[in-house]
This record gives sequence, C-alpha cells and structure tokens, in this order.
Amino acid sequence: MISSNAFSYINVLDRTADASWLRQTMIANNLANVDTPTYKRQDIEFKSVLDHQLRRTAMEIQDNSVDRVVKNMDLAKLNGRQYTDYKNFSYRIDKNNVDVDTENVELASEQLNYQTLTTAISSEFGRFDIVTKS
Repeated sequence: MISSNAFSYINVLDRTADASWLRQTMIANNLANVDTPTYKRQDIEFKSVLDHQLRRTAMEIQDNSVDRVVKNMDLAKLNGRQYTDYKNFSYRIDKNNVDVDTENVELASEQLNYQTLTTAISSEFGRFDIVTKS
C-alpha cells in the first residue's frame, strides 16, 4: 500500500485485486476437492464489503464525491468475508456440494475481473508516469 492521497484509487484497486486473487485460489481449491466426500465449497464476498465501505465513508464525511470518499476510506476495513457456501446442502450422495461447471464459470469470470483490475492499476500508474515526464 502506498501512503499518499494521490494513490487512493490504486490502494483500493490493489485491495480489490487481492480479494479477486484469493477468490480464484479458493475456486481452484474447490475444483481440487470436487471428489472429496463431505467437502463444502468455499468462497469470498468482497463486492458487498466494498460497497458497504464506500457508502459508510460517504455518510461519515457527508460527501458523495467519489474522489473524496475513496481518499477517506479505511483500507483496513476493506477485507473480503470468507464463507462456506451452503454448509447444510448437498445434492450428492457423498455430501460434497461442488459443481464443476459452476466453479469453472466462476473461475473464468474471476480471471476476467482480475485482468480488468490489473489493467486499471497499470493505467493509474501510467497516468502518473505521463505527469512526471511532463
């Protein structure tokens, strides 16, 4: 994390990319355990945490400007919530609730999300590079 108001967006994007990477790892772990009896799929919820922190910060500073909200966010509170999906549900005899097709779709979606985030981070640094060369 970089300590400067100029890097506020990069810091939030960095935390979001970390959560996306963790989600990809968790989905890969689900796929690896598809044949493990009684295994329950794991996932992470980050989007609602980010949304909650954005709204909470906007209310705290009494300002809806995205720039000021992002600048004033408490990044320490920007952590994904890991959970076990449908702990008491299984449609399989072995009590495992991992569906390979669903996991593969989720993995592909999360990979695209991560690529978009890393592109956005690179673009932000590119803007700083342009400014410093001017």
